[in-house]
Order: sequence, then structure tokens, then C-alpha cells
Amino acid sequence: MDLKQIEYFVRVAELGSFTNASIALDIAQPALSRQVRRLEVELRQPLLLRNGRGVTLTEAGKIMLEHGRGVLHQIERVREELSRARGGYVGRVAVGLPPSLARVLTVPMTRAFQASMPDAILTISEGLSVTMQESIAQGRLDMALLYDSRPSAEVEIHPLAHQPLNLLQSNQQSNDTTPVTVDALSRLPLIMPSRPNAIRMLVEHELAVRGRQPRIVIEADAIPAILDLVADGLGAAILPASALSSFGHGDALNMRPIQNPPLVAKLAWAVSARRPMTQVQRNVVSIIEAQVKDYLGTL
Repeated sequence: MDLKQIEYFVRVAELGSFTNASIALDIAQPALSRQVRRLEVELRQPLLLRNGRGVTLTEAGKIMLEHGRGVLHQIERVREELSRARGGYVGRVAVGLPPSLARVLTVPMTRAFQASMPDAILTISEGLSVTMQESIAQGRLDMALLYDSRPSAEVEIHPLAHQPLNLLQSNQQSNDTTPVTVDALSRLPLIMPSRPNAIRMLVEHELAVRGRQPRIVIEADAIPAILDLVADGLGAAILPASALSSFGHGDALNMRPIQNPPLVAKLAWAVSARRPMTQVQRNVVSIIEAQVKDYLGTL
């Protein structure tokens, strides 16, 4: 059984289509399909059901996916052990960061990674917590920083820090920096990300238990766009202080704490529950924990 065939099958199964897997693996789709088909011929049973929307796993395919992931993980462990024997670490780690933290963590995290593991490769992307959690389950990310996410059969969640949320308003509209209550949020024109953004869902939940709902006047998913709109006086936003420190607008905006009760975004690091962590990945977790602690301690 060829290791490449196992790797190709696992990626197709995780990404749900030959097209997505061919892009991820940088291999022509016909060649990828031939390799997976050869694996099926060798095992004398189909592993994937092909359809116009992609692929689904047969019962044999589900068994093969579980064992295939284990085989690939063991190979990665062997490579790591051998690399440590010669004094270094090798491997590739794909990390996802939320936009509010990506801008401030990417450079120091990369520097720390290269200093401790110069022979390993770090890939960083950013996205919404819901999307990144799905990417971990599907194997596109090894780990990610997530807001207000819950563990599942596919993803482990490890609490890391709490970030209080604040009301951001234009100085043109208000110079008030006193705390604002959750009830008062329902009376303000808000600029918020679309569902299922974690902060949006938290705000809606807290207002719903009080019989209220947010007055959302604009939906925008990019934090720089939200801050631009708030600075122009088109509404208010609810974000952690890290968003303001990361993207600027400090002179144009004022920040008010939210009380009764405080709204807190729970930050956690997440990894696959199906794939054991490699030592390189554990090292990256240690780097992330240190960088987040240092950064949040300066806010």
C-alpha cells in the first residue's frame, strides 16, 4: 500500500471532493483520481461514492480514513523523532487566527516559530471562528484560535483567555466613556458582522434573554470596514479592545465598557479530536499561549 495513495485518499475524504484535494495537494485531478482508484482496487472495495457535488465515504472508506490518518500521523512522528535526533524539528503546521488578533500576533508568532524550529514550516490564515472550526475538522487547519466555540466529536477546545467586549462609537456622536448596560445596547444603531459570527451570536443571546433584540443597521464582516463605518458616524460596534488596537482609529473612536452584565468573548485554541498532535504542533501551542498572554497583558 503506497503512502502517497493513503495521503491522497485522506485529503479527498477530508475536503469532500477531488477538485479541492487536487488544489490542496498541487496535483492534477486525473492523476489524483487514478491514485485513489488504485488504492480501491488493491483493497478490492470502493472507498468513495462519487457524485456531482463531490464525494462521500462508504463504510469501508470511513474505516480507511480513520486508519489512514493514524498511518500518516505515525509517519510524521517518525520524521519528527529523526529530526530531533539531528537537533531540529521538521513538519508543517497550519494555524488559523481571528481577524482581531491576526494582525498583532502573526509577526511575533512567526519570529518565535522560526527561532525555535527553523526547519519547520508555518502556514497562517485568518477567518471566522465557525469557518476555522470546520477547517480543523476537515483537516485544512491543524489548530486555530477561536471565539466562543464549543467542542465537538471532531474538534477539541482548550480555554485560553477572556476578552471583555466594549461599545465603540464615533467621537462625533459621543464623547461619553462611562460604562453602558446590555439593555442600552438594544437602543443603539449597531454595525455588526453577519451570522454566525461569535460576537454577533453572543450579543443576540444576551439581549434575547432580556426580551430584547439588537438594532442592526449595517452588516459588515471585516473589522477594518466596521471601524471605518463607526468612525464615519454610521453606527456603533461591539468589539474587544484588541480590534481597536490592531486596526487603529483610536483618535476617531471612543470605547465604553459594557456592564450589567459584562459581555466577555471566550478565546480558546482548538485542534482536531481525531488526529493526535505532533510535537511541532505542541510547540506552536506553547508559542501561541505565550504571545496571547503577552499581547492581552498590554491592553
